[in-house]
Amino acid sequence: MPSVLPDGEPVPADGSLPASALDGAGDRPLAFYLHVPYCATRCGYCDFNTYTASELRGSGGVLASRDNYAATLADEVRLARRVLGDDPRPVRTLFVGGGTPTLLPARDLVAMITAVREEFGFADGAEITTEANPESVDPEYLAELRAGGFNRISFGMQSARQHVLKVLDRTHTLGRPEACVAEARAAGFDHVNLDLIYGTPGESDDDWRASLAAAVGAGPDHVSAYALIVEEGTQLARRIRRGEVPMTDDDVHADRYLIAESVLTEAGYSWYEVSNWATSEAGRCLHNELYWRGADWWGAGPGAHSHVGGVRWWNVKHPGAYAAALAEGRSPGAGRELLSHDDRRVERILLELRLLDGVPLSLLRTAGLTAARRALDDGLLDEAAYGKGRAALTLRGRLLADAVVRDLVD
Repeated sequence: MPSVLPDGEPVPADGSLPASALDGAGDRPLAFYLHVPYCATRCGYCDFNTYTASELRGSGGVLASRDNYAATLADEVRLARRVLGDDPRPVRTLFVGGGTPTLLPARDLVAMITAVREEFGFADGAEITTEANPESVDPEYLAELRAGGFNRISFGMQSARQHVLKVLDRTHTLGRPEACVAEARAAGFDHVNLDLIYGTPGESDDDWRASLAAAVGAGPDHVSAYALIVEEGTQLARRIRRGEVPMTDDDVHADRYLIAESVLTEAGYSWYEVSNWATSEAGRCLHNELYWRGADWWGAGPGAHSHVGGVRWWNVKHPGAYAAALAEGRSPGAGRELLSHDDRRVERILLELRLLDGVPLSLLRTAGLTAARRALDDGLLDEAAYGKGRAALTLRGRLLADAVVRDLVD
């Protein structure tokens, strides 16, 4: 969740949507994202809308407090129910992210999903996930989450090398994320993810292999591996600009990605999205797949983004301003945009091309079809999928995904 919000038209005070937003809603899954904006410390690479205690002190008072955050977020869930009216859809997936959701007591996270259950209900087999910091959970905490309805959990591991974690300003103890996987399994979680980052300044190929080996050895059924993006305004960007640490180049990122693909495939994981691998279809993150496929989701919390039927909106960033709006009975929406038919077509190409089965060639215009044929000849698109009317990336195409998609949307 980036910390900079886009421009847009005003959101109505009651949060109401155009009638067209719910046209055909019954054919689209409904998801919820719940944002917890608190962190114990700020990681040097992070550009998300998060706040430490010192950053909030004196800037929002009691309204910005972690102590009553679950109740405040529940107010937005009730607002969502009013806005969506008699929409009968139960929630297919729910994802609690941050920030560090597990800085809150487990009972607060359970209270947040209980609010969604009471207002909307959950579909049979609904996926209910939370992110977790390895140092902020223990077996008792995990058992309480599982008993409260969570069935998937994602731990931030990032690296198994101390010097890499130090550059990232990550503070967890080496080996703790792997131990968390075992604790989550013991608590009854069938689906566990470990998040990794590659391309950190000072990381070697051997460091990256060690991190992958540690993650695989822990036995999660899902691994996410993301290239480090150095965002302007972060502490890491300032350190690189001052020459304190080197910038990692794209060639290194490509080499690390190929290492990840090799190690994870050999260990029994299969890619289903450019940065995500799972041991089975059941182990995939359905919530993120719904994002990539343009489903409807309501994002609750400061700075959270939502999308329903071609209407996209985003909340005010600061926890104090967010809570104040809800306390006054107003939508916390800061702005919104109505996507045109072509906007939605372009977004489908941008997002779905990242998936294993790619996008229908029917979405492409003449220039895009020409580019797809060229990408096929260059080995960037899969021949079998192309023959079935789809543009799907090869391994080489995944390395150049951004360039491929730029050509296809023409």
